[in-house]
Order: sequence, then structure tokens, then C-alpha cells
Amino acid sequence: MTTITQRRAPAGEETPRRDRRDRRGLRRSTLVGWSFILPNFLGFALFTLVPVIAAFVLAFMNWDSYNPPTWAGIDNFVRLFRDDDFRVALTNTVLYAIGHVPLTLALSLGLALLLNQKLRGIAFFRVAIFFPYITSLVAIAIVWNMLFDPTSGPINQFLHAIGIANAPGWTASTAWALPAVIITSVWRDMGYYMVLFLAGLQAIPREYYEAAQMDGAGRWRSFWNVTLPSLRPTTFLVLVLLSVSSFKVFDLVFVMTQGGPGRATLVLSQLIYQDGILNGEFGYSSAISLVLFVIVLVVTVFQFRIQQRRER
Repeated sequence: MTTITQRRAPAGEETPRRDRRDRRGLRRSTLVGWSFILPNFLGFALFTLVPVIAAFVLAFMNWDSYNPPTWAGIDNFVRLFRDDDFRVALTNTVLYAIGHVPLTLALSLGLALLLNQKLRGIAFFRVAIFFPYITSLVAIAIVWNMLFDPTSGPINQFLHAIGIANAPGWTASTAWALPAVIITSVWRDMGYYMVLFLAGLQAIPREYYEAAQMDGAGRWRSFWNVTLPSLRPTTFLVLVLLSVSSFKVFDLVFVMTQGGPGRATLVLSQLIYQDGILNGEFGYSSAISLVLFVIVLVVTVFQFRIQQRRER
């Protein structure tokens, strides 16, 4: 009978070998991870990161895309704060956000509460309310323009039928064009944020409500003391998303009113488009983009600070 003996490495040699295997395994895992991340990162760098950096640089230059860019320093920003179009666009953007954010927040929360019921056919109503968010925005704008038509639109016909003789001019009126855009935007967006609130509501443990009922709390007290505090993270997320999207609004305004009548619905994103794409003033439009970025950043940081104070 032959006995086969294997030579065991001394303890001093086994440890370096194990370390080398661990390092090779770590490098292999790192390469596998980068192979998954790299395609997405390249797309992000090419289509987002590089244009953002270029916009920051162009904000301090004059460039019309035909001639070489020249250094302008802060001239674009000096011109910006003297520009009446910029002041009008900034005012309209802030007014749009003031109208769009609270209305969408309240209606989406209310719809989520109504549709958070175990009833037959409730899924149909959830889908029906969410459907406008995935519908073509051009189609939405065209339909709502027809509804808001001052002479033959169903909305004004209804207002005339109930005795309102001087119905609003809506998108044809400088006073009512922005409210018309806000109404359309709220109608389109509330279904999406309703879904977020539904997810938050369904994550609240039923034991919280049972404990509140044992303490004698009614529906209102349960909503105020259980539902709203439990929805605080979801509400914060919705508030941040709404604020960012409100300050960046462009497509709905462009399709519905193109900034008119006059400058009644001119917003910052559309002013960037007009000065950059139409007028070829890429340096000046980049300066406006930088100001818009700072505004959104300040609003977002402020909301994060408020949320951190509440959590403390």
C-alpha cells in the first residue's frame, strides 16, 4: 500500500499566498463591478456631465457657435440682472412654482387617501388618474387649449351656463394664461405623485391606527397624529421633486402658450431656449442656466435643512 504525502506549506508561506488570492479576487470583483457601471457612467458623462461643465464655462464667455468663444468675465451676469425679460421670466417661474407645488401636493395626497381603499374596481381609478402622466404632453396641451378656448371651449360654456358672463380668457389672456398652465400641469402630474403617496400609505403599519383607536382617536386625529407623521419622508421626497420640476418647467409652457400672450407665461427655461437656440447667444443663455441651477440648489438645500431639523 502506497502512502501519498502532501507537503504542507509553512505558516509563513501560506499567509502571502492567501493574501495574493484575496487581492486577485478583489481585483476581479472590482473589474466586474466597473463593467456594469461603466456603460451607464459613460452615457451620463457624455450627455449630462460634459454639457453641464461646458455650460458653467460658457456662462463666462461670449459664443455664437460660429466664431471662437471669447472671455466675457461677469459681463453676462451684469447684463442678465439688467434684462427685463429675465426679471419677467424669473417672476413667472416663481409664481408657477408657488401655484404648482402646493396644489399638486394637496391633490395627490387627497387622491391617495381616497384610493387607498380595499374596494372592487379601485385599480381602475388608480390607473385612470395616473394615465395623464404617461400621455403625450403635446396631446395634453392641445386638448386643454381646446377646453380653455375663450369662445367655444367647454369650460367657458359651462361658466356662461351657470351665470358667469365675463368668463376668463385663459390662454388668450395675460392675466389667466399662467393659471391655465398651472391647472393643466397639476392635472397631469397629480397621478404620479399620488402613486408615491399610495406607496407611503401602504407602508404604514396597521398597528399604529389600532393603537390610536384604542386611545379614542377619531379619523381626523388618526390622520393628523399617525398618517401625516408617517408620510413625512414621502412628503419630503414629493416636495423636492415638485420644486425641481416646477423651476425647470419648459415643455408644457412651450406647447400651450410659447411664453405668451406677450410675456405672460415666459419662464426661465424658455428664455434659455430663446437666447441660446434661437438667438445663438450661448454664453448669455448659459449664464441664465447657471442662475437657474443656483436657485434650484438653494431651494433643495433649504428643504433638506428643514427636514433635518424636523428629524432632530
